[in-house]
Amino acid sequence: MTDPLKHRRRSRLMRYGAVAATLALTAAGVGVAQAATTVPPLSFVAATGQVTAERWNYDGEIYLSLDLGLHVIAGKDPLEIWASRTGYDKPITAERYVVQNGKKKKVTLPSGMVPDFNGLKDFTTIKIADEAGTVVSEYTTPFCGNSWSSARTRPDAPATNPYPQSCGGYNPFTLGAVWGVQAGWNAEVQDEPTYTPGQQFDLPVGKYTATASVNQVYRDLFKIPNDQATATVGVTVVDADTDERGLARAKAAGTAQEHSLHTAEGDAKRQVSAYVPELRAPAKRPTPLKATPTGGPRPDLRSLPAWEIALSEEDGKDYVNFGATVWNAGTSPLLVDGFRRTGTELMDAYQYFFDAKGNQVGSRPAGTMEWDAREGHLHWHFTDFAQYNLLDSTQKLSVRSGKEAFCLANTDAVDFTIPNAKWRPENTDLSTSCGANTVVAVREVLDIGNGDTYSQYRPGQSFEITDLPNGTYYIQVLANPEKKLAELDTTNNSALRQIILGGTPGARTLTVPPVHGIKG
Repeated sequence: MTDPLKHRRRSRLMRYGAVAATLALTAAGVGVAQAATTVPPLSFVAATGQVTAERWNYDGEIYLSLDLGLHVIAGKDPLEIWASRTGYDKPITAERYVVQNGKKKKVTLPSGMVPDFNGLKDFTTIKIADEAGTVVSEYTTPFCGNSWSSARTRPDAPATNPYPQSCGGYNPFTLGAVWGVQAGWNAEVQDEPTYTPGQQFDLPVGKYTATASVNQVYRDLFKIPNDQATATVGVTVVDADTDERGLARAKAAGTAQEHSLHTAEGDAKRQVSAYVPELRAPAKRPTPLKATPTGGPRPDLRSLPAWEIALSEEDGKDYVNFGATVWNAGTSPLLVDGFRRTGTELMDAYQYFFDAKGNQVGSRPAGTMEWDAREGHLHWHFTDFAQYNLLDSTQKLSVRSGKEAFCLANTDAVDFTIPNAKWRPENTDLSTSCGANTVVAVREVLDIGNGDTYSQYRPGQSFEITDLPNGTYYIQVLANPEKKLAELDTTNNSALRQIILGGTPGARTLTVPPVHGIKG
């Protein structure tokens, strides 16, 4: 299995410290007592003037943990941007929502500002100079505005933040994103170069000065004052501990970056309590509700083409590994509750239905959930959610994946621009949505606009191809295979991705043609 730290993403979307309001406003030159109407539309600040960056060697590779503490703070109105494409072969268009005369108005952003779903391209330029003043590293970073550690920075700011917590640009088949900074709230700015496979970002041990500036095109567009568009931070790079404690921190950093992709290491770490045997109590059966309503809101499960496809070899056998996403494009969340059968490793699953106001109005049996005790899982799986098949050139079944049960979690923002998309879903990782072996009931949810992704690193997320003849095949991602779930449309449940196998056992080759120009 590929080490998740080795392939961690450098976007640093997850950080866990909120910025103190007074500190952020002081850095921006804005006093707490000032009214919100006097602050600029956007300001760019550093939370502190000095930071320490740890540098460690993990499995022969150098990793640098750099956090400059850069933030954007919105003024009296939010910064809100919607980015979407009508098809995978269509360009992304981005629109900014601005407030004029108390009403929201859409303004199309200039072409080229949003080439992908990672945010505004080249928003910030960061220059790092050594003690002699020589620039040793210079790069640009994108900015989306969504942030895990966002907090309000002045007393009169709104109490809540409606915007998503991450940019969501790592899935190559994303269709739509919403990025925003709530009025009076902060959003983190990426401070490391965007990760590129095979390239490392590194600084030798020593002292540096980092100067970060918002590029002029964005200063003009968002009316950021020049005196609030640049921040300077002193950086001290030190050797990280190389003992067990230090390595644990390194692994934890990599796991946090991959949490939304169901990595095995993160799953096992969060589900360690599942190893503790306890008495299993029976669960009370749900009070019977009305049967499935004949109309009203429904989920609509859609499959994305397989992605992150790669070969692997284990115990003399060849495998094709792949990532897969099923998402909900419907008018209602998919909500499935499981109720444990006394003293067993099975639960009875029920799908629940809601009206347009969110009131629960009906239910129906939806199969079962089962406890998966395999390393890298250790949680409850819903058995009727999806199926992975490898089809031959005539699209007949050749191999079925051993992965046939799933824990539902909102891991990917596939399209947050559709009506009623849930921008801030609650169950985004396995610790909140899959349960330990000591529970009597489990709730699993896939919200509107969200997808559930299983990466190629998950156990069972593969096809054994050792003895398959060379030729063209199709990876099929099939949602709701037995049609036990009620949804708006079942004609869009299948997605195919062509692959071409060659070589010989132990030395297989793999070609993955692009889908509408997407190579992911």
